[in-house]
Amino acid sequence: MTIASEQLWESFSRPLHQFIQRRVRDPHSAEDILQDVFLKIHTHIDTLRTQDRLTSWIYQITRNAIADYYRAQRPTSELSETLPVVEEVVDDDVVRELSPCVSGMVAALPEAYREALRLTEYQGLSQKALSERLGISFSGAKSRVQRARAKIKEQLLNCCHFQFDYAGRIIDYQSRCACCASGSCDSRN
Repeated sequence: MTIASEQLWESFSRPLHQFIQRRVRDPHSAEDILQDVFLKIHTHIDTLRTQDRLTSWIYQITRNAIADYYRAQRPTSELSETLPVVEEVVDDDVVRELSPCVSGMVAALPEAYREALRLTEYQGLSQKALSERLGISFSGAKSRVQRARAKIKEQLLNCCHFQFDYAGRIIDYQSRCACCASGSCDSRN
């Protein structure tokens, strides 16, 4: 192991191990995956073009190793047995981490969009009930909610790179800016 590899181990082994354990429930498998990841890092570090991409490169190797693990676990004959395994990969922590960011984005929306989104998404009001409550047409209420969602989606996609599972749920993200990492997205990004 070179000094660079030792430094990488010291810097990344603990956070990567936690990252893997949140996605792989078996502790022995998590250890094996971690070892495989560091072997790949050690053997392919020379392919990394720029140092500023090191962290995302390492996490991409880790995500690929986790996917390989689940791929190897999948029985070839019965699809139904793979579905519970896939469910385990979904990381609710990611959604919790992004909640303050999304709340900040919602707060920065124009009042009409903010109110429509707050009533439908947070308070569970139907779009029909929203139209009656606000005294606007059903299509107007529907349009407000759709535009508000589109604005939030656009801001999130500008702020972060997301990875989704087969059902479109967020399983991981990488911040493109400091705002998501700090939990307070700036709507001007």
